[in-house]
Amino acid sequence: MEGIDEGRVGAWLAANVAEATPPFTYELIAGGRSNLTYKVADSGGRSMVLRRPPVAHVLPTAHDMAREHRIVKALGPTPVPVPPVLGFCPDPAVTGAPFYVMGFVEGLVARDAQAAAALDPGARRRAGLGLAEVLAEIHRVDVDAVGLGDLGRRQGYIARQLARWHSQAQASAELLGHRLGLVEEVHRLLEARVPPQTAATIVHGDYRLDNTVLGPDGEVRAVLDWEICTLGDPLADVGLLMVYWNEASDPHPALGLTATALEGFPSREEMKARYAARSGRDLSGLGYYVAFGYWKLACILEGVHARYAKGAAGGDRSGTEAFAEQVEALAEAARAEASGL
Repeated sequence: MEGIDEGRVGAWLAANVAEATPPFTYELIAGGRSNLTYKVADSGGRSMVLRRPPVAHVLPTAHDMAREHRIVKALGPTPVPVPPVLGFCPDPAVTGAPFYVMGFVEGLVARDAQAAAALDPGARRRAGLGLAEVLAEIHRVDVDAVGLGDLGRRQGYIARQLARWHSQAQASAELLGHRLGLVEEVHRLLEARVPPQTAATIVHGDYRLDNTVLGPDGEVRAVLDWEICTLGDPLADVGLLMVYWNEASDPHPALGLTATALEGFPSREEMKARYAARSGRDLSGLGYYVAFGYWKLACILEGVHARYAKGAAGGDRSGTEAFAEQVEALAEAARAEASGL
């Protein structure tokens, strides 16, 4: 199993996770093209999830397992639904990198339209509106009370994010041996128009339907993938959710995500209205954050492209030739949104 030293990981699990009984089996969970996520089953039938960084070419500041573990553990007692944390291994000698383990939450991950079709239209509507409501709960968390007050600087979020993702996209482009082009142009546009930040909250950073586990009735049972969570402007999460929230009339869904175009899922306008009602926030300036969301996705995908091209990501590596086109399409969408500001 790529990324897992089964003997050493098994010994660590038996010693550090309460009631975990060897031997263990490991299955790479399909989905994200960033951190590697495995379903682990013990001899008693208990299921867990193990998260670790990619096997190589990890960019500086990315894929920090200690940080992700800390966030999920801190959110456990709050109204935000997250998996229960079971343990953290800081020692890279065990399997090549630090990792953490959490409980497996039973339910549906709607990665595509085929998966989302398992929900009836009423459950899809509840899932969509529930996603907006849970995002409001994330942004309502008292970061000082849960011990996350030092997770990041609270002000100047967008300016820092522009610098961070621009830097990482540049590093990825260098690995690939090409220039950023339109990504660079949009970076300049966004940098010149940064809006004033009106609040400082937890920001998930990649909040979307397929980063949640849903119950059969559409209930949001767990929010996943806290890898790039920090403190900052909550509207960045809302803008990115709108980028991901495709409708049937959209000609080019972001990253090919089409689940939310199915009958029953609420529209973007309904999602925004539900979030605004639950959070009390003014969304009149959301256009900038949508543009930023498209641009950030282009930067992230540039990094994924670099890792796949260099053989550093786990699982299926097919389709890497299309990454450059996807990066360009996302940058075009960002420019179109930014030009209307």
